[in-house]
Parts: sequence; structure tokens; C-alpha cells
Amino acid sequence: MCMKQMLLKKIENREIVVGVVGLGYVGLPLAVEKAKAGYKTIGFDVQSAKVDMVNMGQNYIGDVVDSDLAKLVQSSMLSATMNFNSIEDVDFIAICVPTPLDDHGQPDISYVKNCSEKIAKFLKKGTIVVLESTTYPGTTDDLIRPILEDGSGLVCGEDFYLGFSPERVDPGNLVYKIKNTPKVVGAIGEDATEVIASMYRHVLEGDVLEVSSPSVAEMEKILENTYRNVNIGLINEIAILCHKMKISIWEVIEAAKTKPYGFHAFYPGPGLGGHCIPLDPYYLSWKAKEYEFHTSMIEASEIINDGMPDYCVNRAVKILNRFRKPLNGARVLVLGVAYKQDVSDYRESPALAVVQGLLNGNALVDYYDPFIPEYRYKNRIYKGLRYFNEDVLQEFDLVILTTAHTVLDYEMIAKNSKFIFDTKNALKAIKNRDNIELL
Repeated sequence: MCMKQMLLKKIENREIVVGVVGLGYVGLPLAVEKAKAGYKTIGFDVQSAKVDMVNMGQNYIGDVVDSDLAKLVQSSMLSATMNFNSIEDVDFIAICVPTPLDDHGQPDISYVKNCSEKIAKFLKKGTIVVLESTTYPGTTDDLIRPILEDGSGLVCGEDFYLGFSPERVDPGNLVYKIKNTPKVVGAIGEDATEVIASMYRHVLEGDVLEVSSPSVAEMEKILENTYRNVNIGLINEIAILCHKMKISIWEVIEAAKTKPYGFHAFYPGPGLGGHCIPLDPYYLSWKAKEYEFHTSMIEASEIINDGMPDYCVNRAVKILNRFRKPLNGARVLVLGVAYKQDVSDYRESPALAVVQGLLNGNALVDYYDPFIPEYRYKNRIYKGLRYFNEDVLQEFDLVILTTAHTVLDYEMIAKNSKFIFDTKNALKAIKNRDNIELL
């Protein structure tokens, strides 16, 4: 029996053992779904705290149901380890490690490279390897393939299958989870594509689209997030212009939304956050230079979006000046440091840059976020307010709302704040707006 038929049969019979490398916002939910679908799953991570929590059935990711994780661990369908020797025991490996930018804004694929080298040492014949981490086109074929072949002595396409299937995770989304979000699969060879797509179809409810190569799938993922980056950059620029013209950008967007075709609403804010949207366009811009091509539109949107935290700080300075209050020594409360509402994820959150900008101006800054009691930024730990009530609000000269958490009492906030700079239109339902200014 050929490798393809053997693997398809093992997938059908739930005999595949799954390995998920990286147990973060993408990896842990994926591992849970694989195990729930009847595949014994082993999670790999270099952080002992995550491994220990998984093995104790303790959840740390918002999109994972606590009881699901506990049940899977108790039934031995899901376990975690720091020992990469166990790669020998798995048939399907999903790589879900971070792909950040380095200090110079260049793609940092060291996590992908390092875990590929570890996998190569224990890779056996008949294994499927799939990269899910977002990266530049060519990573799977040009970087991972030679690492796996050189480190294992095996041949891609003959002894093992290799492909790319981009993660599509939207933390806090109440409708679309890993289970029901369509999947894209691109692999090296038609057989690999068929087998990898079959594996995902046996686990997920969403459609699985097969594309012709890993590079197509890699570019597809970059396009998804660059599309959002560029459009958010556009709306942020329009928001700045509207403020100068004394026009409400929020009212403009609501009017434009009435058109049933040709317009999709994007909203302004203090900048971009999360792992994908602020970072992915840099991967594409970096790769484009290899072809002597400059992604001018993408780079322009990055400039606008990256400048929004400073713009918000400058707006805050002007608001305080109206009250004859300098930023130096002003008490400012930043409401929300998560990168989006109702999540505990602050990766690349623009609110962190807003806080830093205020501190650079010698403001006395506190923050409150019901989901994030403390955070780390530029090698420093910031602790949020433990208490948040009417009396606390009245102590501040200015409140800057940077994350529109739905659990906050905006009536109470509006009533007890001296002045609010609302960068997210979170207080849109408040009728008395004398102490509110919108972005």
C-alpha cells in the first residue's frame, strides 16, 4: 500500500496520532479540536508552565472551553510535553509557533527554524508536517523542506508530506472558531495536498480549499491581513482629516454602510493590535524587496497605523490644554489595553504605545482593563488598577478609552469622568456628551 493510501486509511480510522508544536492562541485550540475529533493528540511547547497547565487540565486560552480541555486530558486523548523525542510517536505534526518581527522590523522566523530542526531529528517515514504559523511566501518549501530533509535523511513527497495551512484564529469571536472557519491547504505535491486536506476535513466543520502550492496558501494568509491593514490605514487617515474638518468619521461610516454593495465598513482607532494584522504586511514588504519591488500602498498604511498612538497622545494634549492643564503632571487613565474588546490578549496592542507616549510626556498614568491585571512592555511590568468605581474615575483629569470592552459600565464612566477621549466610539449610546470627545 502506498503512503497516501496508508495515511488516508489511518485518518479515516482515527488511527493518526497528532502532534501540535506551540500551545498558544493557535496551537491549544487546534490541539483540542483534533482530540475532540477522536485523534490522540500530543502538544509540544518549550514553556513548562503551559505544559504543566495542559496536563492538569487547566485552560489558559479564552477560545478553549475549560470543560473540554479537562475532559480530554482526563480521558488521555490530550497531553503535553517539552520532550521532542515524542515526535517519533506522532503521524501528523502541526507547527503553530510565533512568527514575530525582530527589533529592526524584520521577520523573525527563528521559532519556525528551531522547531523544524527539532522535528527533523525524530521525523519518521509516513509523517505529515503542516506549518500553520503566518509567514512569507516560500517559507515551507525553501526553509522547512531542506531542514527536514537534511536533518532526517528522508525525502519530501516520498517519505513524508509537507504543507502549509494558515491559521485563522480571531480571539473572542463568538461565531467563528477554529471548528467552523474555512481552511486553506497548500502542500508540496498533489498527494500531500489530498492527505492534509482529508485530515482537516475529518476534524473541522468548515470548508477546506485545496490550492496548488504552499506559496499560494502563504500569500493568501498575508493578503487577508494586509487587506485589513490597508483599509484600516485608509479609515484612520480619513478620521484625521474628518477631525480637522469638524466632521464625525463615525457618522460618515454609518452613512456609507447603508450601501448594499461595494463598501465594507472599517473603523478608526488608536492603532493596530494582535499578532497578524500589524505584522503580516511587514513580511510581505520584506519579501518583495527580494524582487526589487516596493509595496508602496502597504508601506503607506503601515506609516499611518503606526503613527496613530502618537496622534492619540497629541489629541490628549490638546484636550488637557483646553482645561489649562499640561500633560506634564496630569493624571490620565487609559481604559483597556487589550488589542480588541473582551479578550485578554495584548500582543502589539496600540494602547501600550499610548501609555508609553503619555509617560514620555511626564503624565501620571494608570490603566484599567478587566481582562489584563498586568502586562509587560519593553521589559517593564505595568500593573493595572485593582479597583474601578465612581471615586476612582473622579481622580483623573482625563480618561482615554482605547479598548471597547462590553463589560464596562459606560453610563457610570461618562457620569463620573471629568473628560473622556473615546478612540473607539464605545460611548455612542451616551446622550449627554458634554464631556466626551471622539477620535
